[in-house]
Amino acid sequence: MSATAVHSLWTMGAANPIAKIPAPHIEYAQLSPTLIVLGAALLGVLVEAFVPRKSRYYAQVFLTVVAIAASFAAVVALAAGGYGSTKAHIAAMGAVAVDGPALFLQGTILLASLVAVFTFAERRLDPEAHGSRVDSFAAQAASVPGSTSEQNAVRAGFTTTEVFPLALFAIGGMLVFPAANDLLTLFVALEVFSLPLYLLCAVARRKRLMSQEAAVKYFLLGAFSSAFLLFGIALLYGYAGSVSYARIADVVDGTVQNIDPALASTMGNDALLLIGGAMILMGLLFKVGAVPFHMWTPDVYQGAPTPVTGFMAAATKVAAFGALLRLLYVVLPGMRWDWRPVMWAVAIITMLGGAIVAITQTDIKRLLAYSSIAHAGFILAGVIATTPDGISSVLFYLAAYSFVTIGAFAVVTLVRDAGGEATHLSKWAGLGRRSPLVAAVFAVFLLAFAGIPLTSGFSGKFAVFKAAADGGAGALVVVGVISSAIAAFFYIRVIVLMFFSEPKADGPTVAVPSPLTMTTIGMGVAVTLVLGVAPQYFLDLAGQASVFVR
Repeated sequence: MSATAVHSLWTMGAANPIAKIPAPHIEYAQLSPTLIVLGAALLGVLVEAFVPRKSRYYAQVFLTVVAIAASFAAVVALAAGGYGSTKAHIAAMGAVAVDGPALFLQGTILLASLVAVFTFAERRLDPEAHGSRVDSFAAQAASVPGSTSEQNAVRAGFTTTEVFPLALFAIGGMLVFPAANDLLTLFVALEVFSLPLYLLCAVARRKRLMSQEAAVKYFLLGAFSSAFLLFGIALLYGYAGSVSYARIADVVDGTVQNIDPALASTMGNDALLLIGGAMILMGLLFKVGAVPFHMWTPDVYQGAPTPVTGFMAAATKVAAFGALLRLLYVVLPGMRWDWRPVMWAVAIITMLGGAIVAITQTDIKRLLAYSSIAHAGFILAGVIATTPDGISSVLFYLAAYSFVTIGAFAVVTLVRDAGGEATHLSKWAGLGRRSPLVAAVFAVFLLAFAGIPLTSGFSGKFAVFKAAADGGAGALVVVGVISSAIAAFFYIRVIVLMFFSEPKADGPTVAVPSPLTMTTIGMGVAVTLVLGVAPQYFLDLAGQASVFVR
C-alpha cells in the first residue's frame, strides 16, 4: 500500500473522532450493603497480612461483626427509604435490582450470617491445646493432615483466622445473587460466594481428611453446576441477543421491537430458550440442593466444619431461592406452562426423596442434610404457586428456616467426646438426662423442622402449602403433607432417643460454650418461637416485599 493511501486512511479516521465512552453510572448508596461487606472482606485480607498473629482473631471477629451489622443497617435504611416498594428500580446500569424481595433476602442473609459468625468465633468447646484456646478450624490449613508441620502449628497455637474474610466474601456474593438483574452478574455472584465456601469446607480441625474430601466433592460438583449455568447463559444470549432479564422476558413475550441483524437468525429460536432455561435452572437447583442435584449435600454437610455447615445450609439456600424466584417470575413468566410441570416433578421427588432417605441415616449431620433437601422441596411448592402469595410465603419460609438450621448446627457443636463432635446418633442416647437444657433446645429445633404448631416451621409450611393450593397445585400439597409426616418420624425418633434412652457410661459430654454460641442458639430459639406464635407481622412484611421490579 502506498504512503499516500495510508495517509488518506489516517486523515479519514481523524476526521471522524471516536465518540467518548460514557462513564458507568453507579448508585453507591443503593449498593451499600454489598459494598460494605466486600470492603470489610478486603480489609480482613490486609489484617491477615499486617496485624500480629496474637491480635488477628480479635481484629477479624470485630471487623466481621461490625461489617455485617453495618450492612444490615444499610438494608433497613434502604427499605425505610421506600426502595423496597415505591422507589424500587434497577441500579448499576441494569446489573442489580433494588426491590422488595432483594432487600428482604439480603436482610435475612445478613442476620443469619451474623449469628453464624458467632459460631465461627467460638473457642471454648475444645480443651486448650499447648496453653492456647482452639476453634473449629485447622491450625494451619496448608499443612498436610498428620504431618510434623501441622503438629508444630498446633504446638505454636496457630489459628486459621482467614475464615472470617472468606466468610465475608461469601456473604458479599450471596447479597448480589438474589438481586442480580442480568445473567452475567448472576454468574459472577455465584462464583464469588461458591469459591470461599469450597475453601471453608476444607479447614476442619478434627477429621481433616474427611473435611478435605468433602471440599473436593463440593468443588467438582459445583464446577459442573457452574458450567451448566454458563452454558445456559450462552444459549439464552443467543436466543434473546441480551443477558438482561427484562430484555429476555420481552423476547419470550414477543413484545421486542428492534432486532439486531447479526442475531436475527437465532433470535426467537425456542430450542435455545428451552435448553438454555433448563440449564440455568439446573445450576440454581444444584445450589438449592434439590433432587436429583443433591448428591453433594450429605457428604459436604457431614465433612465440613460444623459452623461452616450451619452458615452454608442457611445462607446459601436463601440466596439460591432468591435467584430462582427472580429467574422464574421476571425472566420466564411467559414460559410458565413449560417450566411448571418440570418443577412439579422436581418438588415431588425432592420432598419424598429427602424425607425417605433421612430415615436410614445414623449421623446427625447427614440427617440434617437430608432434612434440608426435604425442606428445599417444601419451598419449591411455594415457588410453583406463581402468585404474589407464593413469593411472600417463600420469603417467610426462608427467614424462618435459616435460623432453625443455624441453631440446630450450633447445638451439634456442643455434644463432644474424645474425638471432637459426637455426631453418631447412638452417642446422643440419653442426652436429655445428662444435659436436659441442650436436649430441650435441640428438641425445639427438631419440632420446628417437623412443622409442629407453635413453631416457625408450622407457620412457614402452612404459608407455602396455602399458596401452592391457591395457585392450583393441590396435589403437590398432598405430597408435601405426606412427606412432612414421614419426616416427622425421624425428628421424633431423635427426641425419643435423647429423652427416653439410658445414657451410656462412656457417652459424650456437653461442652459449656462461650456467650457467642449461646447467643446463636438463643436467637435460633427466639426466632423459632416468635415466628411460630405470632407470625402475622413477619408474613405481612414478606407480603409487602413480594413485588419484583421489572
